Amino acid sequence: MNPALRRWATWIRRAWPAALGAAILYPLMLVPFTPSVDDIRRVKTEAPSVMMSADGVQLAEFRRLNRQWVPLAKISPKVVDALIATEDRRFYSHYGIDPVRTVGAGVRTLLGDRQGGSTITQQLARNLYPEEIGRSISLTRKVKEAITAMKIERVYSKQEILESYLNTVPFLYNAFGIEMAARTYFDKSANQLNVLEAATLIGMLKGTSFYNPVLNPERALARRNFVLAQMARAGKVDPATLKTLSARPLGLDFERQTEPLGIAPHAAQQVRGWLIAWADRKGYNIYSDGLVVRTTLQSRLQKAANAAVTRQLQQLQGYVPRRKGEEAAVLQAGFLALDPRNGHVKAWVGSRDYATEQFDHVNQARRQPGSTFKPFVYGAAFEAGMSPFDVFVDQPVFIRQDGGPVWSPSDVTPPSGLPTTLRDGLVYSKNTITAQVMMRIGPQRVAQFARGMGIRQSKLEEVPSLALGTSPVTLKEMVSAYGSIANGGHYVEPVLITQIEDKQGNVLETIAPAPPEPPAMSLVQSLQLVNVMRGVVDEGTGVAIRARYGIEADVAGKTGTTQDNSDGWFILMHPQLVAGAWVGFNDNKVTMGDSWGQGARSALPIVGEVVQQSLRNRWIDPRVEWSIPRPVRQPGQRPGGIPVRPRQEDPIGDVFRRLFRIFQ
Repeated sequence: MNPALRRWATWIRRAWPAALGAAILYPLMLVPFTPSVDDIRRVKTEAPSVMMSADGVQLAEFRRLNRQWVPLAKISPKVVDALIATEDRRFYSHYGIDPVRTVGAGVRTLLGDRQGGSTITQQLARNLYPEEIGRSISLTRKVKEAITAMKIERVYSKQEILESYLNTVPFLYNAFGIEMAARTYFDKSANQLNVLEAATLIGMLKGTSFYNPVLNPERALARRNFVLAQMARAGKVDPATLKTLSARPLGLDFERQTEPLGIAPHAAQQVRGWLIAWADRKGYNIYSDGLVVRTTLQSRLQKAANAAVTRQLQQLQGYVPRRKGEEAAVLQAGFLALDPRNGHVKAWVGSRDYATEQFDHVNQARRQPGSTFKPFVYGAAFEAGMSPFDVFVDQPVFIRQDGGPVWSPSDVTPPSGLPTTLRDGLVYSKNTITAQVMMRIGPQRVAQFARGMGIRQSKLEEVPSLALGTSPVTLKEMVSAYGSIANGGHYVEPVLITQIEDKQGNVLETIAPAPPEPPAMSLVQSLQLVNVMRGVVDEGTGVAIRARYGIEADVAGKTGTTQDNSDGWFILMHPQLVAGAWVGFNDNKVTMGDSWGQGARSALPIVGEVVQQSLRNRWIDPRVEWSIPRPVRQPGQRPGGIPVRPRQEDPIGDVFRRLFRIFQ
């Protein structure tokens, strides 16, 4: 024998046991770094968590990807035929790894023609465990992929492997799985795909970007025809029709698929954030463990709130001025409704359209509340011993704030110089009267009172101008603080989640309400404040609630408008529901018009419509009243027995005044 060959033979004879040992030992060393059988079983039963309303309607689904899982029976058989013919012809005869294909791919790769030898099961392993297996071109990745594929074959049947693979493979444009791909590229369900469409989608799997039928139609067409040829070779397409089929166009009907947002997307984001933290502490996965989150939201009331916000902003948007060549600023809104007795949130609208504006104007936006802050000034005054019938003179006020410039609040109309009760100061939103009340009791006491009622997260500047709502706050804080007024002075923290269940319906945790706090306001004085705020809707700035929306139930509220009409507010209280709305622009330097920017015209219609429907549909009881009698209006008197000067009859003037109130 040639000496060189003899040396090679000797070296091989000595080295092959070590090489064989390494070939066996190396995969064994990688086994602990691949998904366990239990992990694979868990994926088999993976289910997204869902968010439910109090009346049993699914509001959201927390999924990892934009994917809708469909059973294999609801996938066109042509898809399966195309997949097996192109990707794994011996799929039904191997156990996760195809030795013939693996060896052939290895030889071709050594010859300079790199080939992929992965079976459908190996590709599924990559789809299910991209982090554990990786995407790098390396021997380690291929070994881990093969080990995981064999584990999958141990746990899954062949039909389950096909179903899992087709539901997890990506198809570009945020479409994951065959169902979303069918909708995205052909506007139909996966069970309706014909042989051409099936071949197009399966052809993309070799390289979704390279064979993208939208951007690269010629490549996609050639790849589709290759898949058709493979199907004909496997006996799944009649060879006689292959030429005819190959001549047909792609026939795309492309439309991006968006994830369903549900009817309460901003609330769903609040729930998602809370649930992720809860699941991390408890050892659950919100995307796979099928948790059921019970919330306090009422689906019908939520839909009514969505419609009211949309309707009002569409109407007001037409009034927004625009500069030449520029788009008009987009008007935004927030709405929140809750039950003041237990803090249960019934409806939450964070913006006019979550798809274009994810910023939450209920919980994130801090804006000046304007006159909606005034009830806290008068509430603090009542707690300090003042009466609704105490009198101040409606006259100019000059106040120096902490040694700074003089602050002189004014109203739309000049001061009358007449004695004015605290009640009328709040009902008619008199800035001059409110400022005097503030100076009588002090900014510190008012700020402390407001915090006790529910303004907990936002900083309140303890200055005289706080009386007119100059410190920015959130809508959530304002509505919950009004809930304290409606609830006899007791603050109840807003509640959105009540219970967590597993997918079998077993209760994992019940969310206990926050322990009761000492009342921030006595029951007697809270009822006194409610009684005064009834006047706002009976005869004051919120009279459209009665005149326009025909609400006769026992309600009380307050409008609010900030300087230059930057913000419009309205909050309405009923013993069983408190609802509030804010309207404005994201940029508070952009203002609303004088004719429509006041809270009574911008925000009140949203609240009025929702409360009107709530009463009509008996979502709240129209017969329930607070335990203080409503003022009885006598001839020549305002509510509460306050005399007014008689006036001469003016029928024409009455008509115009009524029309003004209706359209206010």
